Amino acid sequence: MMSRRLRQIPCLCLLWIMQLDPVWGFHTVTFSQRAVAATSVAARCTKCLASATPGTAASSTSPPSSTSTDGSTVEPRLNWLLSLIEPSQTVEIFSRVKDMRANGVEVTGGLCVGEPDFGPPPEVLEATIQAVLGGETRYTAVSGTLPLRQAIAQDLAARKGVQYDPATEIVVANGAKQAVYQGILAMAGVGDSVLIPAPYWPSYPEMVKLAGAKPIILETTAESGYLLSPSQLRSALESSTSSTAKLLILCNPSNPTGGVYSKEALLGLSQVLQDFPNVFVLADEIYDQLVYSNGDEVATAAMMCPSFAAMPGMWERTLTINGFSKSYAMTGYRLGYLAAPKQLARACTTLQSQFTSCASSLAQAAGVAALTQVPESWILSKVSELKQKRDHCLQRLANMPKVIVHVPPQGAFYVLPDISAYTLDDVQFCQDLLQEQKLALVPGSSFGAPGTVRMSYATSLEELDLAMDKLAAFLASR
Repeated sequence: MMSRRLRQIPCLCLLWIMQLDPVWGFHTVTFSQRAVAATSVAARCTKCLASATPGTAASSTSPPSSTSTDGSTVEPRLNWLLSLIEPSQTVEIFSRVKDMRANGVEVTGGLCVGEPDFGPPPEVLEATIQAVLGGETRYTAVSGTLPLRQAIAQDLAARKGVQYDPATEIVVANGAKQAVYQGILAMAGVGDSVLIPAPYWPSYPEMVKLAGAKPIILETTAESGYLLSPSQLRSALESSTSSTAKLLILCNPSNPTGGVYSKEALLGLSQVLQDFPNVFVLADEIYDQLVYSNGDEVATAAMMCPSFAAMPGMWERTLTINGFSKSYAMTGYRLGYLAAPKQLARACTTLQSQFTSCASSLAQAAGVAALTQVPESWILSKVSELKQKRDHCLQRLANMPKVIVHVPPQGAFYVLPDISAYTLDDVQFCQDLLQEQKLALVPGSSFGAPGTVRMSYATSLEELDLAMDKLAAFLASR
């Protein structure tokens, strides 16, 4: 029977908290916990507040307008969830760079965004043209075209040793970012928590908040290579603050550190998770083909970056995220995917059907070409170029006094130098750097790593050298 305080909540706050469950099956959270959460949400809802105040109309039922009847400005009542969400620092800085350039200001901005400076393979471009000429411009199935899902399944089996049914266990999305959000939303909600090792991609905790769940940040150390250790994971899962944990997010290779979890490291984490069968893993492997060997030769992805789903007992509990933006430089195509057991894939398909429907049909045709026509040598050549840029970047940073790179990146195309000897306010540091030197970098605090800055070396050597000259001059003035 519904409690009295729940009956007093007049709007959709109640339905949101109850997850729109038609049979009131609350899964992992008790009814009383949901009631408390519902009351908390209602306390921040303008409609609920208005209805609770005698003589006050619930004005939020009226359509929003920019002016009132007397001509005065009316502030829109935005969704209270927005008060919990931080805007993306990376997007904000990159947008500012674009605006400055549009106004004629020369800005070195290629190091602030995670985008390769090379273009897509010629096979991808040709497939895009042929898709346009061939009329492949209609809606596809929400989960993607069957040829693309088949190509993804074949690629995962060949490169990563994991098997997925292309008909039921793969969901093609509008970029890996959408796939990540849908995976989180499918797994976690109000009353749940999600474990996120720091440093982290800034969107992870914000997406968790949007799902109504609580992000729990697990601090890692430079000594551990900024990688989550099995002992740390076990300690977190045994902690009372993590008793509601439903999901662990693991980015491998890491954005922003470039750290890579070896097979041994992943096995250690998976062995811990065997003791916590209700915790699933969202494995973000978008950079998995961009890995470097310790010697002179470029290592294969299979050697350096195995799939978490391939670990013993983990396939059934892993949502694998990947895409085409990084390895194939198809950032503007907005094409990614999720691979997961049937029930999870179906849940994500349901969410996507109400969000965006299918990914672009043209992008999907290009994705098929990327996986079936682009030779491995093309990717290996790009990885070799990135490794040269990484080494050059590290050499330049090593010559800057009091700048420390605790963990040389082994994958992706980022480096996270420690500038805390100059200041602990990395946000102000980046603002001053942009203002004085017209160099855009991203403050590490937005990645859960205060006192650092993130830079991408996936730019030209010329721009990389110019950026290093500007950073050195800026530090010399401090």
